Amino acid sequence: MRWERGRRSTNVEDRRGMSSRPAFVGGGLGTIVLILVALYFGVDPTFLLQNAPVDGGQQQAGPPLGADGQPDPAADFISVVLADTEDTWTQIFAAAGQQYRVPNLVLFSGAVQSACGFAQSAMGPFYCPADQKAYIDLSFYQDLRDRFQAPGDFAQAYVLAHEVGHHVQNLLGVSGKVQQARQQAGEAEGNALSVRLELQADCLAGVWANHADRTRQILEQGDIDEALAAASAIGDDRLQQQSQGYVTPDSFTHGSAEQRVRWFKRGLASGQLEACDTFGAESL
Repeated sequence: MRWERGRRSTNVEDRRGMSSRPAFVGGGLGTIVLILVALYFGVDPTFLLQNAPVDGGQQQAGPPLGADGQPDPAADFISVVLADTEDTWTQIFAAAGQQYRVPNLVLFSGAVQSACGFAQSAMGPFYCPADQKAYIDLSFYQDLRDRFQAPGDFAQAYVLAHEVGHHVQNLLGVSGKVQQARQQAGEAEGNALSVRLELQADCLAGVWANHADRTRQILEQGDIDEALAAASAIGDDRLQQQSQGYVTPDSFTHGSAEQRVRWFKRGLASGQLEACDTFGAESL
């Protein structure tokens, strides 16, 4: 990915090295456990905790630096990707006569408190609609490379673009409608709605890549293969097979490897929001 000359986002909060502890509200420990489970299975934690207090620790905005005061290469890269999503979605929204509100990206290590509750690194990157922030422990990218066999900078870019896709869904009102529908649905139907939401975010990541490359020529040979490998590696079927030795499709919350690849490619090929209507699709 050609990123070195890209603009750096100033919407990065570097909370790495800060202590974070769960906020015990409402149901206490039981509530916190439910939030962790919700994050792990792709459920919007705001269902469980509407008014969780945010960690009061200081936040550093702007391009993140390492301990030596010099730019942190991994954080520098993700700051460029975030800036590129900002530029792309601002243009797309403006073309539709709308204003794009940029999300913040929170870098953390180990655990973090968000407006959606307390989360640990093991849950992976996530987006919290309650505070309109994406959260990531950059050690996830080591797991992506070593555990999931999905190396490459554009694999990393795809992961962030997916989370930004959730922000786009939030701004467009899609997330809220899905929340309401899930509250009235059974477990299987709720999971199916979650899958459609996640696959749409994959498609929106593809839309970003399409526009960013046409505008700024960011893609290099092999980049798309890196993103497809990442999408495939974190498909529910692959993850379930690895963790429990068998697959239960009714429990999918993010979609199979094949589905995730298909919808990212669909957004990439078209560059159009209309191509990402997973909720109107007869088959995924």
